[in-house]
Amino acid sequence: MEYIGSRYTGSTKNGRMDGKGEYTFPTDTNYVGEMKDGMFHGKGVLLFPNGSKYEATWENGKARQGSFTFADGLQYQENNWDYCNSYDRRFYNERCNGLRPAGESQMTDLHPPRDIPDGCYDCGDGFYDPTSRVVTSYSGRFLRNADDSEHEWIVQTCRKAWDEVGDPEKSVVPRNKNSNNID
Repeated sequence: MEYIGSRYTGSTKNGRMDGKGEYTFPTDTNYVGEMKDGMFHGKGVLLFPNGSKYEATWENGKARQGSFTFADGLQYQENNWDYCNSYDRRFYNERCNGLRPAGESQMTDLHPPRDIPDGCYDCGDGFYDPTSRVVTSYSGRFLRNADDSEHEWIVQTCRKAWDEVGDPEKSVVPRNKNSNNID
């Protein structure tokens, strides 16, 4: 079965998803679990392309109880969350494995970080091209068009493919990928 760029493989009843199956969204996010009357229903897990997952009990297409685990193994806790707060900004793998040696900055949770295509931003689930306003997955697949709100958030907060020196509005220096950018 294929609908609007999504795919489903699994049990059906009266032409609808029913029983165990796997539903793949156009973004390559997969739901694996139980279905009923064409909806997620019962135990199931959403597997995201970046390696994170959301395991939940679903009722008529809505998650009723679940837990989110980031790609690096960090499990989200709704109460008493002590990760990445104003007192401790380390990445999870830095908490588990210690800080990198002096001189080796860690701008992402990956080491080494992904190379960002020229003129683009790393927005967490892919690369964003502000000229076309398109987010593509790290493998190059179209994910979405960014609306004005997402565009503003990305250009204000996400890692860029270039280094800014001094006033970011006036002085932009392309990143030399073969140097450490140490002055």
